[in-house]
Amino acid sequence: MEASTPASTRWPVIAKDVTADTVTPNLLDYDRACATFSWDDERLALGGLPEGGVNIAYEAVDRHAKSERAGRDALRFVRADGSILSRSYAALADDSDRFASLLRSLGVQRGERVFSLLGRSPALYTAVLGTLKHGAVFCPLFSAFGPEPVRQRLELGAASVLVTTRTLYRRKVAALRSELPALRHVLLIDADGEPERDTLDLEALIAEAPPYGAIAAMQPEDMALLHFTSGTTGRPKGAVHVHDAVTAHYATGRFALDLHPDDVYWCTADPGWVTGTSYGIIAPLVHGVTTVVDEEDMDAERWYRILAEQKVTVWYTAPTALRMLMKAGAARAKAHDLSSLRFVASVGEPLNPEVVVWGQEAFGHPIHDNWWQTETGGIMISNYLSMDIRPGSMGRPLPGIEAAIVARDDTGAPVVRAGHVELVSDPDTMGELALRAGWPSMFRGYLNEEERYRKCFAGGWYLTGDLARRDEDGYYWFVGRGDDVIKSSGHLIGPFEVESSLMEHDAVAEAGVIGVPDSVAGEVVKAFVELKPGFEASDALRLDIIGFARKRLGAAVAPRELEFTPALPKTRSGKILRRLLKARALGLPEGDTSTLEAGR
Repeated sequence: MEASTPASTRWPVIAKDVTADTVTPNLLDYDRACATFSWDDERLALGGLPEGGVNIAYEAVDRHAKSERAGRDALRFVRADGSILSRSYAALADDSDRFASLLRSLGVQRGERVFSLLGRSPALYTAVLGTLKHGAVFCPLFSAFGPEPVRQRLELGAASVLVTTRTLYRRKVAALRSELPALRHVLLIDADGEPERDTLDLEALIAEAPPYGAIAAMQPEDMALLHFTSGTTGRPKGAVHVHDAVTAHYATGRFALDLHPDDVYWCTADPGWVTGTSYGIIAPLVHGVTTVVDEEDMDAERWYRILAEQKVTVWYTAPTALRMLMKAGAARAKAHDLSSLRFVASVGEPLNPEVVVWGQEAFGHPIHDNWWQTETGGIMISNYLSMDIRPGSMGRPLPGIEAAIVARDDTGAPVVRAGHVELVSDPDTMGELALRAGWPSMFRGYLNEEERYRKCFAGGWYLTGDLARRDEDGYYWFVGRGDDVIKSSGHLIGPFEVESSLMEHDAVAEAGVIGVPDSVAGEVVKAFVELKPGFEASDALRLDIIGFARKRLGAAVAPRELEFTPALPKTRSGKILRRLLKARALGLPEGDTSTLEAGR
């Protein structure tokens, strides 16, 4: 079948002049870095525990607390009223020691699961690091989950301990407590001396906890983190990650985010998601930088004020947030002093080329997209500070990561013969993105679902489920999730390319694209469009947008149908839920909507 030709040639390459950088990029020569890279060298750079073994919390906090960086701000919390609460590396080491000591006093054993149901509060960061110090397994939950998604994850993960607030416990856990026999302890961060029935006052217990002593010496393959991902209709999958993942967090923080010791870094991802853990907590702390944490939800003016007042140098955020800022206009960004900002990166879903270019106008820096998944545990493909950007591209694989495109048959399944996958060698040919298995942050299983895990691999490759293409220069381009690709009159159409083209229209703020059944073509493209302020939905505007897309994509690929919508359904991490658009358009069951953004 013929694949649609991406329209990436409409966007010129953004050339990089490294001589203009105020800080020398960590990755200057990509080819040399790839040729000489060794995961063992990265492990040596971290060093491990002095007495042997490895522990993520030691690499993230305690080794800095024993150095000249002890007094540096590790975390800088921006409270709701704009006031600042800072915790140094030395203080964070002590806080997490006491949490680890508390777990020990409660009888929590190595390998048991400690869950959090919290926003971006100081207690969350203490709990993550203290849990890892003790050798227990940490699992963050998104605080906006409803009671059933919370119960389901606590049950699947066999949670022994839950750290949460009084309100969240009352609303989402208390009534279900009898259904969770493994849950022995609920720690409230705001009990104020009067905990709920069958709960404990975390603050009071922490104040009484003695120093922990020697950090648990873990083996590299010991389980450290559990991240749940939602299936489309089935139960959530618990992706298992190990202590050696810190090696990848260190390397990717260095190469993909270009973290330097003096950086002030801000990752806006909620800690309930893997990005908020891997790059909101672990990677920046491992590098000894100061991490800004905003305890409030997104607000454009507040965000610009934080960037300016905290003199943020490296900013890692989501495409949805950037599109919202773009909708508000570059003038709002320019009204603030963002001169400290030197690098902006984005993750969570594909980044439209228009947003990449807009970043140059608004911030003086293009947006650097990268790609990874909960299962990969860390960034796998990235646009680097020292390299030219091709707007719309995910970039090139990290040093130490081998990526490839796997051929797919007419049913959409990857081609596997005699245990070997068939790799695509021709550039710009669409197939399934695959990664050579074996990097440190690769998930080691789906909790209690070994067969489901095995199906993710073939011939030594991890099959990501994402469709992509690789150009002649080795840049990778996202096409869509395998289930999202539209088959129309022999064409394979990637929704992201169509959505990006629609966003080039002056009236379009965001777009979501699906395939709907057609008796002749099999499927035709249908678009759902959010309009920018100042534009009103009309038949004339609908035809104008469709005509605009046809000029750029051709009649075979452009939408045949277009519906205006006040808001696209998205996950709380910002991804457009195309399957939900399709279910609603066709009157099908909506499946798991536990990660759906409020009001969508």
